[in-house]
Order: sequence, then C-alpha cells, then structure tokens
Amino acid sequence: MKTGLFFCLFLITFKCFSQDKTLAGIVFDKESNERIATVSIHNITTGIAVYNNLKGEFNIKAKSGDKLVFTRQDFHPDTVKIQNNTPLAIYMVRLAIQLKEVTVHDSLLTPEERLAATKVEYNKAYGSLAYGDFLSSSPGEGGGISIDAIYNALSREGRNAAHLREIIEHDYEQNVIDYRFNRNFVGDVTGLKGERLTSFMFRYRPGYYTTKTLNDYEFISMIRNNLKRFLRNQRTYSLQPLLGK
Repeated sequence: MKTGLFFCLFLITFKCFSQDKTLAGIVFDKESNERIATVSIHNITTGIAVYNNLKGEFNIKAKSGDKLVFTRQDFHPDTVKIQNNTPLAIYMVRLAIQLKEVTVHDSLLTPEERLAATKVEYNKAYGSLAYGDFLSSSPGEGGGISIDAIYNALSREGRNAAHLREIIEHDYEQNVIDYRFNRNFVGDVTGLKGERLTSFMFRYRPGYYTTKTLNDYEFISMIRNNLKRFLRNQRTYSLQPLLGK
C-alpha cells in the first residue's frame, strides 16, 4: 500500500516537473505592430520574472495553467493564462492613442540639409573667395594668373573665409550629434526626465565620430551603459546651479 502511494506521488511530481518548460514569445505594439523592448514578464503563479530583449523576444519558465503578466511604461498591463507551450505573440495596448509617428528634432532639416543651406547663405566662403581659380582667361589672350584670386587667398578677408568654414564645419558636427542624441530619444532609452535628463545628456554627450560610426544597437547600448554609471554617481554628475548676478 505504501509502495503504491509512493509511486503515485512520484508520477505526479515527475509530471509537474516535466511540464515546467521554457515558454518563448514576442511582444508587439497592437497599434503599430512594432516589437516592444524592456517589457517585464512576471509569472505570478511561480514568482519568476524576466525582461524581454531589444528584439521584443522573451523566454520564461512556465507550464500550462500559469498566469503571465506583461507590464511596460505607457502600456496597459496584459495578463495571459498559459494553455500549452506554443510560442506567444503578445499585443500590448498603449495608454494613449498613438498618433502617426513623427520624428521631431530642433529643425525640420537634417544636418546635411542644414549644411547645404548654410553654404548657400555664406556662398563667399565656399566660392571664389575660398577656392578662386588662380588661372584666369580673357577673350583672345589665353590663360593667365588671377591677381584677384591670389589677393583673396592672402588677404585678411581670405583668412576670414577659411575661419568661417571652420565654424560652419564645427556647427555641422554638433548638429549631427544633436540630431541623433536628442531629448526625446535619450529620454525614451533612459526613462530620465527634466533636470536629471539634462544632467545626463550634459555629462555623456557623445563625440562626432562616435555618433557617426555606431549603429543603432551600439548607440543604445552606449547610452544604457552610461546610464548605469550616471545612476551610481548622479550626485557627483549633477549640474551645478546657476549663480545669480
């Protein structure tokens, strides 16, 4: 009798463990059908909790009958009861109606377009004053030396044109950084707001080369690694208050 009871308990225990498998899935935005990252998946039956990855994918130990709760900022929580081990596709609903996506920057123009417009506005710095042909030609007289071009290259006005080009190039590089490392994007990645976001962006503003060469995944990883340092040392890196006159 005792042997039979022990055997039944063993079968029940084995069955329970055999059903405790890893369940996979992907989380989507129901409105846009885009994948959502940094979603918390909590198995309230077992107490296990995980986050999905940057591709919206997740894996969590769960068996039939377990309940999973999906939560993320700006989205309604979603609860799912597991029926089997078939991979899940979870569609989360935003707290507010999502408008058609519009990327907002300080200017409607890209840095390249702004640079082209600046070159047109300051055409003398990029025209004859900057690169004037040293060879000139007159009707019936053939080629000759352009005195005006030599003078412009050596004069104070010519030197000013070169300095202006340096300023324009520096502004272009800063515009490239601002275009990618903007408050909306950095705020979404870090979850920081207000003065803390300003302090973080001031402390960890990337360089031009970094901004141009890192892909999206590398750029986001860089911001998140810097966020960890910022949260450990936020008192040290906080902006100093402005002194009154």
